[in-house]
Amino acid sequence: MHRAQPAQSHLGTEHEYSINDSIFRPLAISDRIIERINGRVEHEVAFGGIRVSKELQKHVLELIPASPGNLGRLEENLFSGLQELFRATKNEYQFLGLGMHPLLTLDQTTYWDHDEQDYYQAYDRLFGIKQHGWLNIQALQINIPYRDEQELVGMFNKIRSLMPYLVAVTASSPFVEGQVNSYMDSRLVYYRRNQSQIPQICRNVIPERLEGIRDYVEINRNIYRELKKQHAQILCHEWVNSRGEIVRFTRRCLEIKAIDEQECLHSDMAICAFIMALLRTDLELEDSESHLLAMLEDGMRRGVAAMRPELERLYALAARNATREEQRYLPLIEKRIEQGSLAEIMVQRQKEEKEILPMLSQLAWCLKEN
Repeated sequence: MHRAQPAQSHLGTEHEYSINDSIFRPLAISDRIIERINGRVEHEVAFGGIRVSKELQKHVLELIPASPGNLGRLEENLFSGLQELFRATKNEYQFLGLGMHPLLTLDQTTYWDHDEQDYYQAYDRLFGIKQHGWLNIQALQINIPYRDEQELVGMFNKIRSLMPYLVAVTASSPFVEGQVNSYMDSRLVYYRRNQSQIPQICRNVIPERLEGIRDYVEINRNIYRELKKQHAQILCHEWVNSRGEIVRFTRRCLEIKAIDEQECLHSDMAICAFIMALLRTDLELEDSESHLLAMLEDGMRRGVAAMRPELERLYALAARNATREEQRYLPLIEKRIEQGSLAEIMVQRQKEEKEILPMLSQLAWCLKEN
């Protein structure tokens, strides 16, 4: 029996926010902001007690906590750093969460053009990165440490089976180029096909079930073999695996990549609390890959509406197994399950108001005020 029960919420997170003007036109100026707060352009800098990093797309900044920790500490650390960023930039910009920029057209952004060009040029040669699946995706990445192989495998397989539910409740990307898409999670639609020339890299988001670490090592070796055939050895690192969940052996953690960025840090931490509480729970979950893929498609398309009764059951189990700290965050998840994912709420509001800018202003306010 593989152990999959972390004792407490001790994890790392990474948060991606778009940079915008007052009417939410994306601004491809991450390098200028980093230079402004640091004195020179670097790909990652210490600032305001956190780390501020570039992303591939120049209209996005990534905020990373100073170190892993519990949920309250992470939220406090990140929010303090975000407030410092607003002060340092004199509130000149609107920062926005969400899984995709709702209005961005591809001519409004580009990719980071300073260091690490060898990687980006390899990606561009293989896949062509002038597409939404590269230049318009924002994820909440959650890094969960493991102690040993048994815990790694147990948590990995449980997260794999939870992935459709997590995608449904966190969907926040229903708009593409200002129009309502047919998916609540449009980010994963573009993400899962952004490397379609080498399908082994992403594999439709749902990873393979593991029996042991050797299984995962062999998966990565297969990816590396395909990359080498295309003379792209430079990309042969553990981070190139783009499934919705990967193993970061160098960090001794699992990295969840399938989740849309939310509207504020508190919501991000609520998602983390939900996951950690579920990992502590004995669950009977779907294991069949074909069923998981069908559930994922439904969750991407419809959000919470696709699986509300199942999410209510999972929430009840999470609430019973949550730590006291996690219980402070879980009411937000209960509200999401009751009212719909952020994407579902956004679509309904746009239908009622016919305009998107007032809603984006409120979402930016949510991030700024938490």
